[in-house]
Amino acid sequence: MMRIRTGINGLDDMMDGGIPSGHSVAVIGSFGTGKTTFAMQFIWEGLKNGEKCIFLSLEEDEASIVETAKSFNWDFESHLNRDLLLIKLEPQDAMNSIQRLEGEIPQIIKEFGASRIAIDSVSLITMLYKTDEEKRKGLFALSKSIKDSGATAIFTAEVDPRNPYVSRDGLVEYVVDGVILLTPREVNERIMLTLKILKMRRTKHSRDVKPYDITNEGIEVLSESTIF
Repeated sequence: MMRIRTGINGLDDMMDGGIPSGHSVAVIGSFGTGKTTFAMQFIWEGLKNGEKCIFLSLEEDEASIVETAKSFNWDFESHLNRDLLLIKLEPQDAMNSIQRLEGEIPQIIKEFGASRIAIDSVSLITMLYKTDEEKRKGLFALSKSIKDSGATAIFTAEVDPRNPYVSRDGLVEYVVDGVILLTPREVNERIMLTLKILKMRRTKHSRDVKPYDITNEGIEVLSESTIF
């Protein structure tokens, strides 16, 4: 099975070489755990390899994404509208955003031919819809568009504040092929960030909890370290 490397040192080794090609993976965590950085690092790895990529954001606009990438020395700007599409949806304009999600964006995914797609974040997408049924239908439709395109995808999602092991809506876990949980822990009056692969279909993966750092070059998983 072909593996898609995330570009995150230490993580690919935990997944037997990377994410299986064509899979979608949810990266779930609270604020400050690096979900957006994870998604951008995944996209940058594809751009470095000459792949076409799409980054769909409901938080940062194009200029902000480019600047954030630049802070990690990832040159998104030189790839814009050539092999990188940055798509911004406005959570405040739910009707227009839903129309784009259901019409324009699936067509873009189909026609652009991206091999990597990042959605940041699914939690804000589900907030566009009024009912749980609409949320499920919207999320499954978006996931199917990506799956049908053959792209490998990262979906970021906020954790439920009442249960730090599931997403806020508890929906994305049932749509994706894999789930990676990012969790902050307080150790000796210091916040330690930890990562755990909860689910990864059709692949052997580590079930260990590993610490990770967010450096000036992105996320690095300390795969040789142990959490006590």
